[in-house]
Amino acid sequence: MAASLLRIGRLSCHLQAEGWISLRAAPTAVSFGTKSGGSNKSKKNNTAQMDPIQKLFLDSIRQYSTKSQATQGLVDAGLEYEKALAEEIAKLQRIYGGGDLTSFPTFKFTEPTLDEVSQK
Repeated sequence: MAASLLRIGRLSCHLQAEGWISLRAAPTAVSFGTKSGGSNKSKKNNTAQMDPIQKLFLDSIRQYSTKSQATQGLVDAGLEYEKALAEEIAKLQRIYGGGDLTSFPTFKFTEPTLDEVSQK
């Protein structure tokens, strides 16, 4: 049984190695555009050749980016969320004694005073 498990392990390692070799040898169809050197024609061709799911994904990311820049905060956060957030912050300030909960605390470490011990 141990020998068969070793054979299975060797076989899986061999298959993984072959898979990585074929992935490295596969031609890639990636084009990188630059802001200064690219033309509008290549951008149109890239969007025309793009997978519809990729296009939807990129469009949703762009839409989210414009919404987040417009609101300067959370996107599509309703009044209920804002109310719940304010309640939670008030509760935490009551529990932990107030202070600014939105900033990282500052720590001050002082050097301890050590007494010299003489050896006899």
